[in-house]
Amino acid sequence: MATQKKRTLVLSNDRVIKMAGNSITITPTLEVGEGFTTSILGLVEVPEGDNRKRSVANPFGLTVEDVIELADYNIRLWMDLKDNVREKGVRDIAIFRRVNVG
Repeated sequence: MATQKKRTLVLSNDRVIKMAGNSITITPTLEVGEGFTTSILGLVEVPEGDNRKRSVANPFGLTVEDVIELADYNIRLWMDLKDNVREKGVRDIAIFRRVNVG
C-alpha cells in the first residue's frame, strides 16, 4: 500500500513520487492530481509558547453525517477509477468520466 511522508508518495514497489503539495485529489471526471486549496476539515496547529495548540478547522460547520457523506463520495470516485483502470488500463481515455456542462 502506498504511503505519504513529507510531500513524497512511496508506492509499494518502492517507486517514489515527489509532490509539490501534501494531498492527493480526485475530480468527478476521475482525474487525479494534487490539492492546493484550504481545508474543508483539517488540523490547525498554533504556536503557544514552547508548545503547539491543536484544534479542528471546520469552516463550513460540517456535521458528522456531512463528513461521512463526503468520505463516501470520495471513496466511490476512487473505487470507480480503480475499477476502470483494472478493466481498461492506464492508456485508455475511457477510464475517465464525461461530465455534462450546463
